[in-house]
Amino acid sequence: MRRFAAILLLAVFAFAPFPHSTPAQDKPTGARGEFLNELSYYETRFTRLADAVPADKYSWRPAEGVRSIGEVYAHVAAANYNLAKVFGTPFPAGVDPKAIVASAGDKAKTLQALKDSFAQIRSAILAVKDSDLNNPLKLFGQDTTIRGAFIMIAGHTGEHLGQSIAYARQNGIVPPWTAERLQQESQKPKP
Repeated sequence: MRRFAAILLLAVFAFAPFPHSTPAQDKPTGARGEFLNELSYYETRFTRLADAVPADKYSWRPAEGVRSIGEVYAHVAAANYNLAKVFGTPFPAGVDPKAIVASAGDKAKTLQALKDSFAQIRSAILAVKDSDLNNPLKLFGQDTTIRGAFIMIAGHTGEHLGQSIAYARQNGIVPPWTAERLQQESQKPKP
């Protein structure tokens, strides 16, 4: 039995993917790698929060004339597609950012669009060459560089994540990551 276990363990390690075995070009470093780390953070927070919000709350808005919960998520999704296009990655077949915004009240469609849009912008960033990071770019009417656009996008995305958290809390929804932290803290022994 020990011999079988040892052989099985060796086989698992022989075929297991290790982080150091991945080619360096698959893991961008520098500005692209840093931005992709930020993007992953925002993607996780947005998709988990959007999933936690009940479908009937997607049309809720704090006041007339401001985006609803679903419209915020749809706006972020549409922005991701539009920004990917700015970096040279065209919209996938059948994707229309205006249609995403128009269906903002539909949780399933909006959540899927949000997930797909993060994959799209990630692909666009991966396609950018490090040597192009200082290339000039006009974004939101401002002159910047591709690297500067990363900073602007992170700011825009962070702004709407904060907005989404506030909207959720106004509706009695605790962000999933906060609920998990509170659960963990409640299970710690009291001194």
